[in-house]
Amino acid sequence: MKNSVTTLVLIGIFSVFSCQTNKKEKEDLQIQSIKDPHLVYENYEPQENDIRISRADYFDQLQGFWLGQCIANWTGLITEMDKIGNIGEIQTGDFYTRDDWGKTDQASIWGEGIPSSLSPTIDFILIGEDSIWGADDDTDIEYIYQHLLYTNQTSILSPEQIRDGWLKHIREEEENFLWVSNQTAFDLMKTGMLPPDTGHPENNENYMMIDAQLTTEIFGFFAPARPDIALKMAHLPIATTAYEDAAWISEYYVNMYALASIADPELSMKEKIHWMANESRNILPESSYSSKMFDFVKSQYDQGATWEAARDAVYQRYQVEQKDAYDITSRNLYCNGCFAAGINYAASIVSLLYGEGDIIETMKIGALIGWDSDNPTATWGGLLGFMIGKEGVEKAFGQKFSNRFNIHRTRQNFPDEGIDTFENMAEIGIFITDRVVQDVMNGGVDLENNIWYIPRLSEDSSINQ
Repeated sequence: MKNSVTTLVLIGIFSVFSCQTNKKEKEDLQIQSIKDPHLVYENYEPQENDIRISRADYFDQLQGFWLGQCIANWTGLITEMDKIGNIGEIQTGDFYTRDDWGKTDQASIWGEGIPSSLSPTIDFILIGEDSIWGADDDTDIEYIYQHLLYTNQTSILSPEQIRDGWLKHIREEEENFLWVSNQTAFDLMKTGMLPPDTGHPENNENYMMIDAQLTTEIFGFFAPARPDIALKMAHLPIATTAYEDAAWISEYYVNMYALASIADPELSMKEKIHWMANESRNILPESSYSSKMFDFVKSQYDQGATWEAARDAVYQRYQVEQKDAYDITSRNLYCNGCFAAGINYAASIVSLLYGEGDIIETMKIGALIGWDSDNPTATWGGLLGFMIGKEGVEKAFGQKFSNRFNIHRTRQNFPDEGIDTFENMAEIGIFITDRVVQDVMNGGVDLENNIWYIPRLSEDSSINQ
């Protein structure tokens, strides 16, 4: 993949919607843009109502996404499945609290009494410039989807492209870093079954699990400012492993990612996050348990409950009392459905709302919240990393990080023995978005000024296959 594109050099910064630098500084800088060699760029006449987004800023933001997601993913892995509740009245020690940050990590449900090997204490996992980030299930399927979109020169993946991509890049033998619904879908693909049948309840008994939530958020970044397009792009990848609430929750995350490009720059990060969260709530069906989970967590936040109290209330309401038709407990699943879409979504909304747009605080809450703690934490780490960009992530943590990524830790059959860079990964994301803006949104890519012109959502908008 790296050999097929030019090295990205972004010298120009532009006075557009998402730009942060001073206007005079931007005008004084020389402009050098990048161009996808596989896309014919068409002339475009900007319209008055077009949304303008800087490709240069987006390049930094996509690097921030991958970096923030990696930090959050590996940090959350320390506490993954340490605390899942015991289905009864909460006792001291059943869940972590803020006081546990920096203290000794406790064993996970499968840890046989041994804490995480990643760190003896609950703290951030930070990789220096001389190291390489390892892929995990929170980053590797998204990497595959990005690769498939670019190499197939498409904005909408077909069932065959998804199946062939999974079979090529995912190892059959253990450890293949697949669990629950992803593993079931993969097994079905090996028999010749195609998405969306691989995610349908008739074929996949794990359709209600978390898998699609951590593999499809990135589609929101490929359709900046247009969640309607992002959801259409993500529809089949989501349906590959999820159905109904598990799918709707995944759509919520995609919607959040697409809205990140148009959050009012005059708002604080807290205000941006809460606006995005409330807007995305509107896509959840009113009858779904996922919509009711969001409303319940938000009510706890609005009433001034601590995040720990909100988390405990979520556990009591949904795992003990099984309210709002969330009946996972009665199904007698392994670990009481600790991988389920619902309980982890509710936990993720706790960390999102209470984190209030602060990337460090959001990651801390996410890692301490319980259940499958690495997955929601990675989702929000990626979102907030995108919103503040790579430089913003480095500033928040007060250090420089490695820009290298080893996709072959968990996957296979990629160029350069699986070693990639965040710069190259962001470049591919830019090229995918170029195609979406031009061919799907019917907008324009201004290579001279390095700007996307994105038509605003209209009632007759549709995706062009």
